[in-house]
Amino acid sequence: MDELTRSFCQAAEAYGLSLTDKQREQFSRYGALLLAWNEKMNLTALTAPREVAVKHFIDAASVWRPDWFTGEVRRVVDVGTGAGFPGLPLKILHPELDMTLVDALQKRVRFLEEVIDALGLTGVTALHARAEEAARQKSCRERFDAAVARAVAPLPVLAEYTLPFVKVGGFLAAQKGAKVQEEAAAAAKAIDLLGGAPPVTEAVSLPGLDDARAVLYVKKMRPTPALYPRKAGTPEKKPLGDA
Repeated sequence: MDELTRSFCQAAEAYGLSLTDKQREQFSRYGALLLAWNEKMNLTALTAPREVAVKHFIDAASVWRPDWFTGEVRRVVDVGTGAGFPGLPLKILHPELDMTLVDALQKRVRFLEEVIDALGLTGVTALHARAEEAARQKSCRERFDAAVARAVAPLPVLAEYTLPFVKVGGFLAAQKGAKVQEEAAAAAKAIDLLGGAPPVTEAVSLPGLDDARAVLYVKKMRPTPALYPRKAGTPEKKPLGDA
């Protein structure tokens, strides 16, 4: 067993995850591909086995809460997935999910496609597109039970990137750090405008780390107005709710 796999198995046990042999092998292969590809393109600044195991794999797993991811949640979109976080670990741990991974960089999409193939995953698609453009496609607009995102943008911007993908009754799960409450307050107007309910924050504690982390959940209450998301680049330049 290599160091990354050993670190992940130890961290998973500490976090309370019960893994099958197949899942262990899939995470091991995922980690090996991540580090190999990272030598030729920038996928992650974290390369130490323990960091990859905890800050990527276990961190992604922390998005899952049974009271949100009920049996009715099947179609999930990971917006701005990058190297596949949190979407791919969620798919490995919960293979019943139908996962769509959206990223704007073709090189990263090629990496994701190789991982999907190498791990033998089904029911997962890597989509090369900007979030603002994908969310206007008929196949994506308000078609997902949940959207997940990590380290993509401040919440007022992220809400515009993600909520248009989510059907009424679904939700956004956004991974955030120590300033989650400040972000939630700053995004209140944007979230309401986009059809979301006030955010619910759940603190996250990862094995061996004492930094502040949280997952912020936003339930979709009403359809997103047709105006949103605005054209590519606009949400970042002019966040909703700004004076």
